[in-house]
Amino acid sequence: MLILLPPSEKKSRTGDGPPLDLASLSFPALNPVRERVLGALGEACLREDAADVLGLPSGQTDEALTRNRALREAPTLRVAELYQGVLYDNLALHELPAGPAAEQIIVFSGLWGALRLTDRIPPYRLAMGVSLPPEGRLASLWRPAMAEALADLPDGLVVDMRSGPYAAAWKARRPAVAVRVFREFFLGGVPKRTVVSHMAKATRGRIAHDLLEAGADPATPEELLKAVTDLGHAAELNGPNLDVILQA
Repeated sequence: MLILLPPSEKKSRTGDGPPLDLASLSFPALNPVRERVLGALGEACLREDAADVLGLPSGQTDEALTRNRALREAPTLRVAELYQGVLYDNLALHELPAGPAAEQIIVFSGLWGALRLTDRIPPYRLAMGVSLPPEGRLASLWRPAMAEALADLPDGLVVDMRSGPYAAAWKARRPAVAVRVFREFFLGGVPKRTVVSHMAKATRGRIAHDLLEAGADPATPEELLKAVTDLGHAAELNGPNLDVILQA
């Protein structure tokens, strides 16, 4: 089983490791595109309209640009320690055996493409949905390189917990199941479901944690459904999706 995760906008502020070494990162076939994106990001951060180009909130612009301008020299830290926020808080990697998590999780990134938890990178700010001059949409830029770099992943079920822009950068091979989260409520005695965002991140993180903690290794969507429901989550299969249901 492989678990695909998005990154998080919220990150640790600094690392304590050596400066960036692209040659040390997983999926070395991505390094030519990593170099292109690093160069384009550096140029974008010098523009007067950098905040607009990168889609940065006003209160976070200065810190984000400062980080991005120092990527080559800044101290690094492991991916497992870098990402914070709701999904990663609930994933609680510090509570899990490091070996299985490192083998089974791949994190997707607008700057780095795809990463393992053991890779060392500096804090940065670049979302996959950005159109980065002169490269254009990052998901489109990454797609061909990602198809090559991830072609030799081991066989097994892919559990896809990425959001839309990150999923667009690489289409997971079959068998693959995308995890969606809905809140169910009753209106006039009729069940209704709505998509949730904040709780979706928390739920995906908790399910990933529970699967890894239990040592689950489902080989089919049906086995994944059984594993998730046995772990106490309400869920059902809906085509290529595992729909997790939260009660209002």
